Amino acid sequence: MVRRRTLFGDRARYWFDSTLARGAAVLVLWMALLCLAIVLPASAVLAWTDPDVPASLADRLAQVWRHTGRTLRLGGATGPPLRVAMSVLLALVTLLYVSALVGLITAALTERLTALRRGRSTVLEEGHAVVLGWSEQVFTVVSELVAANANQRRAAVVVLADRDKTVMEEALNTKVGPLGRTRLICRSGPTTDPAVLPLTNPAGAGVVLVMPRDEPAADAEVVKTLLALRAALSEVATRPAVVAAVRDDSYRLAAQLAAGPGSVILESDTVTARLIVQAARHPGLSLVHQELLDFAGDEFYLVAEPALAGRPFGDALLSYATSSAVGMMRGDAPLLNPAPDTLIAPDDLLIVISRDDDTVWLEDCAELAEEAAMASGPPTPARAERVLLLGWNRRAPLMVDQLRRRSRPGSAVDVVTDHGEATVGEVDEAAADSAGELSLTLHHGDVTRPETLRRLDVYSYDSVIVLGRDPAPAPAPGQSPDDPDNRTLVTLLLLRRLEETSGRELPVVTELIDDRNRALAPIGPGSDVIISGKFIGLLMAQISQNRHLAAVFEELFSADGTGVRLRPATDYVLPGSETPFATVVAAARQRRECAIGYRIHDDTSTGPRYGVRINPPKGERRRWSAEDEVIVIGGD
Repeated sequence: MVRRRTLFGDRARYWFDSTLARGAAVLVLWMALLCLAIVLPASAVLAWTDPDVPASLADRLAQVWRHTGRTLRLGGATGPPLRVAMSVLLALVTLLYVSALVGLITAALTERLTALRRGRSTVLEEGHAVVLGWSEQVFTVVSELVAANANQRRAAVVVLADRDKTVMEEALNTKVGPLGRTRLICRSGPTTDPAVLPLTNPAGAGVVLVMPRDEPAADAEVVKTLLALRAALSEVATRPAVVAAVRDDSYRLAAQLAAGPGSVILESDTVTARLIVQAARHPGLSLVHQELLDFAGDEFYLVAEPALAGRPFGDALLSYATSSAVGMMRGDAPLLNPAPDTLIAPDDLLIVISRDDDTVWLEDCAELAEEAAMASGPPTPARAERVLLLGWNRRAPLMVDQLRRRSRPGSAVDVVTDHGEATVGEVDEAAADSAGELSLTLHHGDVTRPETLRRLDVYSYDSVIVLGRDPAPAPAPGQSPDDPDNRTLVTLLLLRRLEETSGRELPVVTELIDDRNRALAPIGPGSDVIISGKFIGLLMAQISQNRHLAAVFEELFSADGTGVRLRPATDYVLPGSETPFATVVAAARQRRECAIGYRIHDDTSTGPRYGVRINPPKGERRRWSAEDEVIVIGGD
């Protein structure tokens, strides 16, 4: 019996579902029957419980009809059948008209809201920043642009990517945080389509930034995006500044041609390799670079200073109380750390580091320098360096080349990797390029295994560079993506164990892909960690505010040029002496260097920047110890 009831219920549900599948007409019929099944009994209850209920059954049924008509808007007129039919007809016509009107209005509003949700309306902002493409660098770039626009009244950042507009807005709002006065606008569509790019109003933009994705075809997509941008701006007389980045140097020329004159094309792999090598040679340097690149602290500015025209550059070093002069921009060519006797021409712009462009003012600080506290001995001599490279990726040959360029006699690089024959060929090629200048040795081993690291005398190396593998192509459906930082974190954990066992600190430089993994890395907070995408994003944001800074950073990050260095404080001031920072600047000037800050290593002064202080006031006094370091701009 129970089985028969179950079969009957299943057949009833199947019959009901089948009738609904026949179309809208059946659905309307079912809705009408459902309404009548509820309205008629309720109307009858109202009619029979009315204190003034008619006595006759016909009058009561007429009352039920009137209640039903008012509820269903069917007129409710009584009388001859023709009169009732006409009232129902007119009510149906009214119902159909109102329903159709409401449907049209609803469809129009829905279509408009859908278009807005998809980000298909044209931006009418002027002087805004346009960000094309989506990657982890987007969050860094937008954050820095928001910080740079903090003192602007009406600033806007427009992001165009082939992603859902709502998803982009939620991700940016979550990771960027408060936007202040900056308005964030997202538009959805392919960046390589010249018909879609006008949605961002690039003709009225102040700058356009093209984000590279960390995928094999990313560089070709950047070039195609630049071509689409050129097509979209073909009829525009004045074009916005363009800043883009490619991974492979072989795509730089194509990207430059596609972007046009005046654009800036960065090579992300080359810049990352340079930063890693510089941090390996000068531990703590990544903290200095981050301080100079983000808008939260002091950064580079170009200022005209007619009062210093005709005077030697050495005078400018002590002519600012709250800013640090580091060079001159002569035309489009930067002169970083020029000789102190180089005369400042009337058309030269001074390159200074300051909190903001309105904090650069002249104030003679030469009298603050205390010559008695200056060190007079020779600088600390440079020596051969031994570097241990754990892991291998596409940037590793670039790092070897950077190490080779200024290697000293006896320098060596040992590579430990398990990548197979392809890596052997790359190492052999790099070794051939560095023959006679840099000893390069390949060791086979899995850097995520304890026995591999225990076989190495890691403490005999001046620095240890930990590299992750290149990101794998998109995984197949059903497979989780491979995070290249996973192996890096395991290696760092093993190195941390070695430190705890021996009680000695290893000079480790780590490359990570995802900034979120920085908090997971088992290393000290002041250690050198290079987040390749983040540094490129910071660099692009800085150049977007002033494209002339591209040449300045190119010089700073070049292995053959003038760069940021960390020197022992004892090379400049006597240990234990208490003297203002102006004394350090004057001592650095005697060594043909520009002092821009210092780093202290005592536990009570780490602070949020881990002891790094950029552009301190010239009058700031402190007692200098032998563990302190001075941050200068100069050569090796």
